[in-house]
Amino acid sequence: MKATIVDGQGKEAGQVDLPVQFNEEYRPDLISRAVLCIESNNRQPYGADPMAGKRAAAKLSKRRRDYKSCYGHGISRVPRKIMSARGERMNWVGAFAPGMVKGRKAHPPKAEKDWTKKINKQERRKALRSALHAVADKELVAARGHKVPRIYPLILDTSLEKIAKTRDVESTFEKLGLGEELQRVAERHVRAGRGKMRGRKYKRKTGPLIVVGEGTCPLRKAAQNIEGIDVVVVNQLNAKCLAPGAMPGRMTLFTKNALDRLVKERLFM
Repeated sequence: MKATIVDGQGKEAGQVDLPVQFNEEYRPDLISRAVLCIESNNRQPYGADPMAGKRAAAKLSKRRRDYKSCYGHGISRVPRKIMSARGERMNWVGAFAPGMVKGRKAHPPKAEKDWTKKINKQERRKALRSALHAVADKELVAARGHKVPRIYPLILDTSLEKIAKTRDVESTFEKLGLGEELQRVAERHVRAGRGKMRGRKYKRKTGPLIVVGEGTCPLRKAAQNIEGIDVVVVNQLNAKCLAPGAMPGRMTLFTKNALDRLVKERLFM
């Protein structure tokens, strides 16, 4: 599979063969498994207060000869708290038990639950290589909703890693034919449901991913200011970067330096 190298003006500067990592079989089931594993391991444990619903002074004896017993009163055998009493006649209400007002939950979420999932090393690497194959497939990228330019897949010239200003990155993307893609990810819409009351009112679409060769390049900081665009170093790639939401085919732009490092170090093999 060949890809076109483009410079900062959007002009073709040659072609290059994509590394062997892009030749993996397309396996969306493996990609989904790898992404689910990453998301599960990043999940923050949560749980209810262990004493929630258990603070009421509620008790009702099940012994017939005990005072304040439930027998002979025609009431169900649930824990109750006494609101008022006159001799053996009491005004009590159900409490503590599940189903009672302000009672505990039957099976509340517990903070000690382990959400982590495991995946074999070779399976994880195969999933990542399969995701690399998907990002180089123009039809899969278009099916995911991206506005694919005329030339795709394309490799950015190494000199573009030196861009230090966000406006220069935006102008370069316009020259590469990615103007419609930037407009697509700039739009936002109000989330449906209760999530908009919990600090996540708006939803945005996922934009292109830029893969660079070094973590200290200025492009990494400049491009991160653009909404929807992510920048990652090539050795830190994972299935979630290439297939957010377990949907393969994210538009991905590799720099020539990142591609050379992928070949030289035989990453993910």
